[in-house]
Amino acid sequence: MAATAVRDRATGPAHPVGRTAAQPAVRPAPRVPARRPSAASLAEPAWNEPRPPRAARTPRGRSRDEVGWVKAHGGAGVTSLVELLGGVEVGARWPDPSRGEPRRVVLVGRTSARGLRSVSQALGALHDGRAPQGLDLLAVVLVADAPGRLPLALLRRVRVLRSAARVQRVPWVPAWRTGGSPKALPRQFAGLAELVGSELLAEGAVS
Repeated sequence: MAATAVRDRATGPAHPVGRTAAQPAVRPAPRVPARRPSAASLAEPAWNEPRPPRAARTPRGRSRDEVGWVKAHGGAGVTSLVELLGGVEVGARWPDPSRGEPRRVVLVGRTSARGLRSVSQALGALHDGRAPQGLDLLAVVLVADAPGRLPLALLRRVRVLRSAARVQRVPWVPAWRTGGSPKALPRQFAGLAELVGSELLAEGAVS
């Protein structure tokens, strides 16, 4: 009987197969939800920034005789200008007249430092022959990125752009920020409408 007691103390209590007394139970790691990309990461890149691969798209230009609005970067304000003055929204690239896209184009950018830099890069591609042949640049349209006067450093960049192309300034339109329609448009829109051959300003009268 004593020998039996000694054997019981030596062997100890039984343990489940595959687990020892020194090893605690393994719990599954908590599942971390996948992070959604922020709005900044989804923003459209500027003219010279790399773009993610996309499926091939058909040209947006409907006619070579229509005015093509080219945005130098995302958020330039092209959509509002097209709704106001008509024409074709091309995208952040130069259209190709040989494919039936507009040959008369307007380049649009904001008056921020990033916007002016993207405009300069787009003009450089055009002047260096890195754009389709047959394009007629009507003007560079600079849309105000904020109310008030431009800082001196940005005004200097605008002067440099004026030496390379015709520049049309568009002032700040508060209604566009909230998605509304302005009751009256600044007088600068009259000259822009004449430049692109727009017969009627859809949003309102010029003040």
